[in-house]
Amino acid sequence: MRHSYRTPRRKRVIAEINVVPYIDVMLVLLIIFMVTAPLVTQGVKVDLPQAAAESLPEDTKPPLIASIDKQGRYYLSVGDDSDTPLDASQMSSLVAGQIELDPDAQFIVKGDGDVDYKSVVKLMVLLQQAGVPSLGLMTEPDE
Repeated sequence: MRHSYRTPRRKRVIAEINVVPYIDVMLVLLIIFMVTAPLVTQGVKVDLPQAAAESLPEDTKPPLIASIDKQGRYYLSVGDDSDTPLDASQMSSLVAGQIELDPDAQFIVKGDGDVDYKSVVKLMVLLQQAGVPSLGLMTEPDE
């Protein structure tokens, strides 16, 4: 009678790296960056000219001028009431109405020389939220 003796086999050691946790971490980081990226970049889009400032050609339709004075009051050059002060909600609704009437209307921001930059940026943001696609800035030539 033969005895068949089995020798115990050792299990092979698996020397592979488990990459599933690394992929999970990478996907979480990707989602975090995708969510926070729009929050980090805030600003007002302004199309800057590529050349020296020149006056508008005579054959173009006159632009709508959004103005702000020293006291922070808004004005819009529409109709006969171009010198009536407007608050933010009136300005927004008036600009939105003008864009609805003429989607190709050009808008120019005119700020008093003594108005701080923050007030001009607030006006530009107000116009952007009302749907203005691009703005111009009005300047006076140096003498």
